[in-house]
Amino acid sequence: MPIPSLLPTTVVGSYALPPWLYAAKELIQAGRFGKRDIQETIEDATIVAIHDQTQAEVDIISDGEMRRFDFVFGFFDHLTGLRPLEPLRKMGPSLYDSVTLHEVVDKIDAPRGFGLVEEFIFARKHTDKPLKICCAGPVTIATPLRIANGYKNPEELLWDLAQLVNKELKAVVAAGADYIQVDEPNTETNLVRDVKTTLELFNACVEGVNAKIALHICFGNLRGRPRNPRQYSPLFPTFLEAKADEFVFEFSNREMAEIDLWQRFGIKQKLGAGVIDVKSFHYETPEEVAARIRRILQVVPPEQLVINPDCGFWETPRWIAFRKLRAMVEGAKIVRKELQG
Repeated sequence: MPIPSLLPTTVVGSYALPPWLYAAKELIQAGRFGKRDIQETIEDATIVAIHDQTQAEVDIISDGEMRRFDFVFGFFDHLTGLRPLEPLRKMGPSLYDSVTLHEVVDKIDAPRGFGLVEEFIFARKHTDKPLKICCAGPVTIATPLRIANGYKNPEELLWDLAQLVNKELKAVVAAGADYIQVDEPNTETNLVRDVKTTLELFNACVEGVNAKIALHICFGNLRGRPRNPRQYSPLFPTFLEAKADEFVFEFSNREMAEIDLWQRFGIKQKLGAGVIDVKSFHYETPEEVAARIRRILQVVPPEQLVINPDCGFWETPRWIAFRKLRAMVEGAKIVRKELQG
């Protein structure tokens, strides 16, 4: 099936992990899986993610990011110059201060890349559908890092990471990828608070990357809780200069706040509009999704609109994630039919 010219549907990256993958992770950490066991497990989980997205009739899918387990932390296995640290807090609910931090002990490198090429090649063999490949940006990667050696300040570290991301994106495009998404937080972080610097880092990541480029600005999704202030307006008008074809923004979890940004700032990039709340246990109906899309169409032309969830599904139970994807697709179909008369 060709991608619809109006309101194409896609995902933000990660898909819900099957429950047996959590059990496998415990066995892997205990040293009970060999390399072949790990490979087969990850590949089976990826096939499940591709299957679910295909069955949900999503137009542009991902590999589900099954190789990464916990989003950005999967990248650290590919990086040198790091040493794991004990979490700051171990009791109580597991949140951002409960995850394993990493200490930078030397200049960071990724001698074999981040693993995106392997993700893409495997996914490409198992689906004919268009694929989106997602990569964490330098600010996202650096957030759980603490500098002990190798760098004078966080800015030096961020620029090295930006070059590594750029190298990885070029490698995955050379492997055949044509739709790339970079995942970053909004500018209010402990690493960088200057919007201009955030923009320059992103532009460095995608410099010379010959593909459709999307920028996903994430507020955080660990246990369904945000990490950063949930506003996009402070990014503009500076981010009008982003070397992106599309911005992927969260709206449904914020009661459709700031949907007027495209009208207020005359944004030319496409909008990947979040119309599925991945932080809610409620699974939307197609009619609810259609209503959200209609609201966005009041301020964004239909040819500029892409339909997606607010964020990835890695913290969502699989049975709900699938229902949410189906509702998203069916809701887009309702409005697409209305637009086509």
